[in-house]
Amino acid sequence: MMREMMNELVSEMKEWKVRWYALVKKTRVVADSDDERLLLDELATINSPKIVGFVNSYAMNSVVKNTTFFNSLCAADILLRDGSGMAMLFTRLNIKKGLNMNGTDFIPKLLEAYRGRHVAFWGTQEPYLSEAVSLAQSKYGVKIVSFHHGFDTEQVYVDLAAEFKPDLIILGMGMPKQEKIAAMIRDKRIITLVVCGGAIIDFMGNKIKRAPVWVRQLGFEWLYRLILEPKRLYKRYVLGNPAFIFRLLRLHRVARTD
Repeated sequence: MMREMMNELVSEMKEWKVRWYALVKKTRVVADSDDERLLLDELATINSPKIVGFVNSYAMNSVVKNTTFFNSLCAADILLRDGSGMAMLFTRLNIKKGLNMNGTDFIPKLLEAYRGRHVAFWGTQEPYLSEAVSLAQSKYGVKIVSFHHGFDTEQVYVDLAAEFKPDLIILGMGMPKQEKIAAMIRDKRIITLVVCGGAIIDFMGNKIKRAPVWVRQLGFEWLYRLILEPKRLYKRYVLGNPAFIFRLLRLHRVARTD
């Protein structure tokens, strides 16, 4: 019995490393602003279903035991590196980390690229959702054809995608729900770009304030958010960050092959 338990533990330890290496390998490194511009152009001219996701330290911790979430992330066409934790991981693995591609900064640029086109906002709650919709229409010139809170069952959003067929869908339910919905929408073969936006709708709707620029530049926006929302984010950051670093130190440098 003890030997079986030890074998199971070793197998689990190996599995999370396999998942981490797989996600690092899949993550697209955006080298500089010119490379980012090319990515925006690519995403603005899709002719097949596509998913854009973001990988941060919370996601990496979550996939350790959540197989469904891991598979949903792997289903994304493009994964982007988000946050200082992932920068540390890439440095540990001797991989060029490129730009920090957090969704809060990148998604507004993507909305600008979709000016005049049909967009859906699904996530958060009122009145923040309506405020985010108003901002998107006035500032970025997109046509919001559907907006819906983020607390329905996954199938509701799949049905909305089939009904409205927007060019761009911004999901703001948080991980891992939004990634599962994105994969389900893609399975329906609807030609749309689905972006797993996390808290982007909350930020656009003024539910959450962004950290000052200098705090972001230092890589401490997570700490700023923790101070604002200690109860909700305690597990993610106070417990999650040490767990992430512990696992990070157990990885070996690898040669990037893609």
